Amino acid sequence: MERRSFLAASAAAATVVATQAKSARADEKQRPRRVALIGCGWYGKCDLLQLINIEPVEVVSLCDVDQKLLEECADLIASRQKSGNRPETFASYEELLAKKNVDIVLVDTPDHWHALPMIAAVEAGADVYVQKPTGVDTLESKAMLDAARRTGRVVQVGTQRRSTPHLIDAKKNVVDAGLLGNVAFAEVCCYYHMRANSNPPAIDPPPHLDYEAWTGPAPMRPYTELTHPRKWRAFMEYGNGIVGDMCVHMLDLVRWQLDLGWPKRISSVGGIMVQKDSLANITDTQTATFDFDGLDVVWTHRSWGSAPDPEYPWAAKIYGDKGTLKLSVNKFEFEPRGGGKKLSGEAVIETDKYLTDVTDKEKWALELHVASAIRGHMRDFLNAIDNRSKPVADIQQGHISSASCFMANVAMELGRTLEFDPETHTIVDDEEATKKIKRSYRAPYQHPADTA
Repeated sequence: MERRSFLAASAAAATVVATQAKSARADEKQRPRRVALIGCGWYGKCDLLQLINIEPVEVVSLCDVDQKLLEECADLIASRQKSGNRPETFASYEELLAKKNVDIVLVDTPDHWHALPMIAAVEAGADVYVQKPTGVDTLESKAMLDAARRTGRVVQVGTQRRSTPHLIDAKKNVVDAGLLGNVAFAEVCCYYHMRANSNPPAIDPPPHLDYEAWTGPAPMRPYTELTHPRKWRAFMEYGNGIVGDMCVHMLDLVRWQLDLGWPKRISSVGGIMVQKDSLANITDTQTATFDFDGLDVVWTHRSWGSAPDPEYPWAAKIYGDKGTLKLSVNKFEFEPRGGGKKLSGEAVIETDKYLTDVTDKEKWALELHVASAIRGHMRDFLNAIDNRSKPVADIQQGHISSASCFMANVAMELGRTLEFDPETHTIVDDEEATKKIKRSYRAPYQHPADTA
């Protein structure tokens, strides 16, 4: 072939490839985003239904080891998504991901099943929305961060306080406006009576639940009515107690409001002080201090007795020399020291715009005051996907808040303050504590820190 003909052919081929690529991108933008949900329980439905509310995505697949939950969710999504299609159902997330037909994966499993599906999903080429906390131990959480960065996928963590409208207003109009002045202390707390207090006997798992698969990498416990669904947080084997469930939200809220990174030191005391007759093995009373070198954030939970401030039973309070800011999922209040203009705001409830919120509250226990936050969090996630940027609750931010809470439990167990080195992910001069920031996996599952 003559050089001129060769160059002309090459140019034509390049033009065809460029045109095809442009056309593929256009087609991708025109077709709905294909979504999968892993974990079809309470919050899985809450998250997915709000995603459907803000964009006509196509939910193509669902996964759960509880066949009853799985089929119920498939019927629900068929009735709610625009296409009316019933998603394909899977008992195995590996089989779901092997089809390579999803753009977005939502991981809404119990905590001990967050890491492995999230890592597998990004490795399969999907962007991921994963519920908090990130995993159940510090190195598991770090492996999730590493996987996201290695694959270049967008990962949003379900710490949706960062997308809560009235809390965004508080950050803008109080914190960023400098109304607090110098801040050196914050309190975070939960006084909900949320700890299980029964002592049910061991029973056979229901036939629709694959309990072996549900347990997965966690230690195998006898099955009771507290195990599934939703009551599994009673056991440390599956999570990190109330600190891992509720503190992670409020610690993350304060970190976001004040632009904090890793705490330098973490200490914690507590135990089962009052509710000693329950089968639950999580603490009913605990205090943790997160020392940010010049600013302490102190957590307290008590699942018995009364809240010291009944209007803020689950909250964050930030103290500045010019005023105090109280924050909760329901409202915020700023009171300047020595008088002046008070500021406040309330949760945005949009039942007039999103009529299904009312029925979802009745059927799926959707929290109305949180619905707008989930929608905002999903919008931010989709925007980050479109721009290949970091979302507001990027996996790194989720990792910091989650791992800090995990290490509070280690500090309580060992009875000493931990100094964490985020560069090496070790506890400084404490080999015993460093070993405890990674849990053992039940065979044949492999901890992702061992397979990276």
